Amino acid sequence: MPVIVFNRFDTAHFLLSVADLAGLNNPDLASVPEVAFVGRSNAGKSSAINALTNRTRLAYVSKMPARTQTLNFFALNPGRDAATTGHLVDLPGYGFAKVDAATRHRWNDLVGGYLIGRSELRGVVLVVDSRRGLLPADEELIGLLIQRDPQRPAALHLLLSKADQIKTVERRSVLAAVQQRAQSLPLQVTVQLFSGRAREGIEELQQQVGQMLTS
Repeated sequence: MPVIVFNRFDTAHFLLSVADLAGLNNPDLASVPEVAFVGRSNAGKSSAINALTNRTRLAYVSKMPARTQTLNFFALNPGRDAATTGHLVDLPGYGFAKVDAATRHRWNDLVGGYLIGRSELRGVVLVVDSRRGLLPADEELIGLLIQRDPQRPAALHLLLSKADQIKTVERRSVLAAVQQRAQSLPLQVTVQLFSGRAREGIEELQQQVGQMLTS
C-alpha cells in the first residue's frame, strides 16, 4: 500500500516549551515523530513555520521573551480532536555576533543535546538566508546532526529563505552551491529555494516535512 504523507499542518498548535534536556521527559510530550526548525537569527525561521502551517501568528509564541532560548513544541493532529501524531519543534536561533560564553554553552547543551540524542527526531529544516548561503554557524549545526547514532538518522532539509530578494542568477548560484555541499554530507539531504513573503515553495516544504514525519 502507498504511504500516506502527513499533510494536516493547519492543525498545528502550541503545546509547551522545554528549557533543558530534562524537560524532554515531560509526560505531556507524546512519543511521536518530530521535525525541528532551526536557523540563524533573522534567517526567516518563523516565517517558514507560519507558511508551512498556513497560520500567520503561530511561531510568534517562540519570540516571547521567556521562550527565545527554549525548545518550543507544536502538536500536529490528523484531524479535529484526534490524538497527536507529530511535533514541529522550533529551536532557538543562533549566530548573534556578540553572545556571552554562558549563553553559548547553554545553547550548545540544549540544542546540541536535542539534535544528537532525541530519538523521536526524524528530520531537521535548517533555514538559511539565501542572500548569504551556508555560514560557519550553519556548518556547526550540521556537524551536530552528523553525530547522531547511525541507527537513528534524521534527514536534513536546507531551506534557502528570502529567495524573492535575490536575482535569478544569484538564485541559481546559491542553489547550486548548497546542493553541491549537500551531496558531500553523510546525511539524507534535500535543498530548495523558499520565500514566505512571496508564497514560493510552500507546497514543496510541506511535502518534505510530511515525508519526514511519516518516515
